[in-house]
Amino acid sequence: MTRTALVTGAARGIGAAIARRLASDGHAVAVLDLDAGSCADTVAQITDAGGRAIAVGADVADADAVDRAVAQVVAELGAPTVLVNNAGIIRDNLLFKMSVEDWDAVLSVHLRGAFLVTRAVQAHMVDAGWGRIVTLSSTSALGNRGQANYAAAKAGMQGFTKTLALELGRYGVTANAIAPGFIQTDMTRATAERIGVPFDDFVAAATREIPVGRAGTPDDIAAAASFFCREEAGFVSGQVLYVAGGPRA
Repeated sequence: MTRTALVTGAARGIGAAIARRLASDGHAVAVLDLDAGSCADTVAQITDAGGRAIAVGADVADADAVDRAVAQVVAELGAPTVLVNNAGIIRDNLLFKMSVEDWDAVLSVHLRGAFLVTRAVQAHMVDAGWGRIVTLSSTSALGNRGQANYAAAKAGMQGFTKTLALELGRYGVTANAIAPGFIQTDMTRATAERIGVPFDDFVAAATREIPVGRAGTPDDIAAAASFFCREEAGFVSGQVLYVAGGPRA
């Protein structure tokens, strides 16, 4: 059955990989990011492969923009019953150097954004009697030096997810979270630049601590999202899956 999926932060990286994977699974996909133009490559990759996708521009922390974006998805692709809350930013710093603005920005995009988009979409899931919500957490939820804001946001995502599972389960809606470990993306490249380490060296150092002996890729996370969004995953809800190449961060 073809369903409509909405993936936030899908212009690149993990979000783009999830959008492509859900399209290959047969979903029509709304590729949402801050600027619709930045979504063009992801949309083209999906449509070139024979799938259906549209680009949607919205700031997930802006309630009015989110409502307009969801209305666009409904009008152009149909009511979304699959949602992946992936949008996120980093503003890393040690606590004593972290500004209030950097704290607020990270919490706003991750937590406020997930709340606003989920609130806007859940009514369509309830009406359909079926829905899948996947929210991106991180191994940083367990604590990570220099990421007090990001760690707090990603831990919050887990509590948010478990509460959604309790509230929405009776309507046929599941909610689960994925907590990636070290994944090679623009975000991890930015972290390497911030601490002044060549990216190849940064990856090599991280890999030495990963039991499976390699860094993760966006496709690793997309595979987990694909599972949670399946019909067969209907008895899995309120869970946090650590996709980190081993049992701990």
